[in-house]
Amino acid sequence: MIGSLSGILKEVSLTEILVDVNGVGYIVFIPMSTYDKMPRQGEKVEILTYLHVLDDDLRLYGFATAQEKNLFKMLISISGIGPKIGLNVLSSISPSSFSSAIVNCDMKALSRISGIGKKTAERMVLELKGKISSVVPESAYPSKVPDAAVKAVEDAVLALVQLGFKYDTASKAVHELAKILPAEECSSENLIRNALKNLNS
Repeated sequence: MIGSLSGILKEVSLTEILVDVNGVGYIVFIPMSTYDKMPRQGEKVEILTYLHVLDDDLRLYGFATAQEKNLFKMLISISGIGPKIGLNVLSSISPSSFSSAIVNCDMKALSRISGIGKKTAERMVLELKGKISSVVPESAYPSKVPDAAVKAVEDAVLALVQLGFKYDTASKAVHELAKILPAEECSSENLIRNALKNLNS
């Protein structure tokens, strides 16, 4: 099992990277959250990996943090959920927001993730509700973001990422706003506008 790679980042895209390890190039599939943390092409990179084996197909999946890797492994352990959906989850929603959706049985939030329908969302909640806190400890505590604002928060974060901000930066800015703004002011448009003011100040 290949648990990590350390080498030179030869190529990088939104969905995969090529890492040169002592002359051997490894193609590694990554989520958006990991892409945001990648160094520049040609620089040294260290990345945690998971080797997925299906019949004669071997694929490496890479993650910037142990939490991302462990959440990915937990997701693909669920029947009917493969690596593609696992990456979609990590690319679309932060681990804390995902765990909050699981704990609160928020089917709408889960169903907004590409590749996840109502039945898959229900299966996720059933399988993960009792163990998600082992990967995302903060899920054991109530979310500070109002339930009504969850969709607006995720929409605002994704919009900021599309504008070029790093996922973690966008997520932090939007979540901080959602915690202090009145519920009626937590529309995605208002969150984006205020987050941009703070990020550009």
